[in-house]
Amino acid sequence: MISFQAILKLKGFPVTEAKTQLQSFYKLDRVEQKKWIDRKKKEVVDFHLKNNPLYKQLVKQSISSSWSELPILQKKDLQGNVSEMISDGYKLSDVYLSNTSGSSGHPFFFAKDKFSHALTWAFILNRYESLDIHPGDWQARFYGIPLDKISYTKEKVKDFFMHRVRFPVFDMGDVMLEKFVKQFRNTKIHYVYGYTNSVLLFSQFVLRKGIRLAEVCPTLKRCIVTSEVCRDEDKKIIEAALGVPVIREYGASELDVIAIEDVAGRWAINEANLFVEVLSEDNRLLPMGESGRLVITSLHNRVMPFIRYDIGDVGSLDEDERGVVLKTLSGRVNDTILLPSGKKSPGLTFYYVSRSILESSGVLKEFIIRQTALNSFEFDVVSDRALTLEETRDIHNKMDLYLEPGLLLKINRVEKIQRPASGKIKHFYSELKV
Repeated sequence: MISFQAILKLKGFPVTEAKTQLQSFYKLDRVEQKKWIDRKKKEVVDFHLKNNPLYKQLVKQSISSSWSELPILQKKDLQGNVSEMISDGYKLSDVYLSNTSGSSGHPFFFAKDKFSHALTWAFILNRYESLDIHPGDWQARFYGIPLDKISYTKEKVKDFFMHRVRFPVFDMGDVMLEKFVKQFRNTKIHYVYGYTNSVLLFSQFVLRKGIRLAEVCPTLKRCIVTSEVCRDEDKKIIEAALGVPVIREYGASELDVIAIEDVAGRWAINEANLFVEVLSEDNRLLPMGESGRLVITSLHNRVMPFIRYDIGDVGSLDEDERGVVLKTLSGRVNDTILLPSGKKSPGLTFYYVSRSILESSGVLKEFIIRQTALNSFEFDVVSDRALTLEETRDIHNKMDLYLEPGLLLKINRVEKIQRPASGKIKHFYSELKV
């Protein structure tokens, strides 16, 4: 079978060169690594000041500006027509183009040059190798999947080449979870990867059934959770149910994998690809150990200027002889959707509900969904205009498809959505009293 790495190479992503650069970074001692990072910071700023009209407009200062004087960018600064935000010399047809999941409440399109995207995969492959996860290993993927025919087919083809067994998370009721357990019994799966909330729901079901998953699926080695914050108590539940170590991954689609734990629980920052700062509310750099806003720079992306980019999370860093680690992270912990039929789904299901509007009209700037009753939901949106009748009908139809028919939806157009103390807007809030 052709490997996923081979497919990346065929599509023009320089994976071999990316691996070489990554290995070169890890061979440096700590002093040399810091010098290398400082050089890359300067290089990426100089490049965008020279070649990116958007960044030149945002900076409005000379190329000699000190790092601390560079502006703190937010998602709203980079929202808009992506073709107008890419650097001179690049075409959309020649770059990696995608859009965020919208789980933070701020959907938008972004672009990366192919070497930058190859570096992301080089880092993932390197870290997974250290976790005893190899390219031929099979993944149980607790994730969503778009249900329109073209997007669904694309995802299934990717699953085939990337050795992924898909466990769709739109229905997390007991009947479906029993089918998941049966699939583990009958399939050689090497690791679990998926939304924290969904893996946790599955783990709680497994514990209720008195099952230890590693005993029914002896090939299972690891579980990697992502997207929502995995609290220590959640991690203990998942490890008890699955019988394998739980690894916490922290990343952002528009950037990279930001940090990933090792088996000892050391949450190492991806310093080869990113520079991470912790800032106060008034943009002061905070010392190691203090909690503040996580501001991240992509050291290699030449297409869009993710420089001093406020990701919307609150956390703290620490440093040891091997490098910088993520000490604490305060991010979103998505609630679970409870439906009249007894079905359960993760809050991220609403990304798939809103995706068609997000990708077609670009009207949605920010949005959250609140469940106000078992059969009722309110959709708070910040938008350039009111949603049309056709767009509203499309949301209703998608709710019928991804959740269940007969649900009530109220759409509220608002000027601003208030952020919680963590800084990260959850995509879905349950207001049910359970």
